[in-house]
Amino acid sequence: IREARAERDAILKESKEAATRMVEEAKAKAKVEADKILESTRNTINSEKAAAMLELRTQVATLSLEIAEKVIRGEMASDEKQKSLADKLAGDINLN
Repeated sequence: IREARAERDAILKESKEAATRMVEEAKAKAKVEADKILESTRNTINSEKAAAMLELRTQVATLSLEIAEKVIRGEMASDEKQKSLADKLAGDINLN
């Protein structure tokens, strides 16, 4: 009976150690997988951020050009303003 109890205790001990090992391995695998997902998410966020910044720059450039066009059209609306600008540009050219 003592021998059977000792054998039972050894089997229980081995079972507990195996269970603990399996839990630790599962935790380690889960951590590795979580780290991979986190890194992938960071990369995706950075890519989307870069794309958004590029789109924003493009929109700002387009708006700037549209505003400049409207200002120039307003400045060039009359013949007098056109002549004044041409005279100013000609004067600048002669000075250089």
